[in-house]
Amino acid sequence: MLESTTAPNTAVLVSLDFGAPDYAESLEELRLLAESAGVQTVALVEGKRQRPDASTFAGSGKLDEIAAIVEQHEVPLVIFNHDLSPAQMRNLTAKLQARVIDRTMLILDIFALRAQSHEGKVQVELAQLKYLSTRLVGMNMDMGQQKYAVGARGPGETQLELDRRKLDRRVQLLKERLEKLRRHRQIQRRARNRSDVFSVSIVGYTNAGKSTLFNRLTHANVYVANQLFATLDTTARKVFIEGSGQVVLSDTVGFIRHLPHGLVAAFRSTLEETTFADLLLHVVDANSPERHDQIAEVNKVLHEIGADKIPQIVIFNKIDLQGLPPAVKRNEYGKIASIHLSAKTGAGMDELRAALAEARDVQAQSAQPQEWHPLND
Repeated sequence: MLESTTAPNTAVLVSLDFGAPDYAESLEELRLLAESAGVQTVALVEGKRQRPDASTFAGSGKLDEIAAIVEQHEVPLVIFNHDLSPAQMRNLTAKLQARVIDRTMLILDIFALRAQSHEGKVQVELAQLKYLSTRLVGMNMDMGQQKYAVGARGPGETQLELDRRKLDRRVQLLKERLEKLRRHRQIQRRARNRSDVFSVSIVGYTNAGKSTLFNRLTHANVYVANQLFATLDTTARKVFIEGSGQVVLSDTVGFIRHLPHGLVAAFRSTLEETTFADLLLHVVDANSPERHDQIAEVNKVLHEIGADKIPQIVIFNKIDLQGLPPAVKRNEYGKIASIHLSAKTGAGMDELRAALAEARDVQAQSAQPQEWHPLND
């Protein structure tokens, strides 16, 4: 094990270009993910390959380059912008004499850092244990001394060193806890449906400004930061919006490119809240050059969880950064398709409230039973 004199959360980032069209965006997200995890980047190592090396993913030449940086700067952590197999992680750890984690582990670590509610913590632990269960051999390198290091948050050393049978029992226990929490949510949802309350879920790419919009509408104090996955737990508030009456507004976890499938599965009970909404507010950073790709990524996850048929209004947020005025755009059927606003300054919020009232009226009309008229012979 390399004895490091540097801070425990310094790292070398590694990203290889295999010709994917979104490589540059994926690399920028790696930087933001590392920053959100509290990592100080010592160096970024890039390279181009046609395919991953089966043994070490990066190949011997690139591996020597990484190893030289790790040794020179005594860096304890190397983060790959890719998913690594257990064998690759084991080989890289032995070669680099540093802790090695991949993109999925980095995202899991941020989730562990952000989870506040009991349900959120259970979901994170379940996702971590299921992912790490196949990687215990490559992960057991002095983890006890890195309890608070990036990639080692969450279940901790004792659970990760359990044998497979105990690990499976823990996973089953967590699944049972989540099922109880899911049933509790169902009871709450049924009560809400009986009271005929309009339900709105805020969804969107991470760091698009969902929580800022939620706070603006509800006057709540949900944690807001310029970080990826600043909000993890679903927060719901019942608020009165003029013209709409009582509305239940839910703020959800943000989505990201290549979001690990295991995370989507683990957070299904939380994301399930979205599938029962009457309306989705799909928040987009209007200034992001990747906004169209981000919209597509969010819609892909919505499809995966069965929420793609729910009516949605696209909220182009952060117009204050461009000095643009608020705007409302309708589709060819006259329904509101998008609203341009600033959740930070409040510009465009009157238009949003009017849109919610309009959507509430449409939903109420569609819910009314139709009169039945017998056919005349």
